Amino acid sequence: MILDSTYQDKEHKKIIEGLIGKPYSFFESIKLKGVGSKRMIIENVSPNMQSYLNSVSDINYANIELRSRGILIYINKGLKNFTWIIPYYQLVLYKTNGASIHAQGKFIHFRNSKTFRENKSFFDKLLDKKVIYDEQYRFQ
Repeated sequence: MILDSTYQDKEHKKIIEGLIGKPYSFFESIKLKGVGSKRMIIENVSPNMQSYLNSVSDINYANIELRSRGILIYINKGLKNFTWIIPYYQLVLYKTNGASIHAQGKFIHFRNSKTFRENKSFFDKLLDKKVIYDEQYRFQ
């Protein structure tokens, strides 16, 4: 689900918390050594997400926030902001010349640039959180 998060909306906050949980507290985020990524350059997106990117040949940026049951991807389009909500059970990550995040029939590919390489520890943390989440639903 993608929401227009340019302005604060109480309904959006309820939707996000219902799908992927509340944000980590200050002390939990310190324990995790941060719950947000640095901004990364978007190289490519699926055709059904083109409307959320700049139409001119501008660089598009996004960053990721961890939650207890999923992630939020914040996409900047000029003066507008969009939030893509992805629960862990829908999240698929690919490491292909950068990183590619797939969910809900959409994908976003991040360029393998300096900013992406600075986020390596964040992606390791994201994969650990996803594994921990998936472990609780593992059936024998």
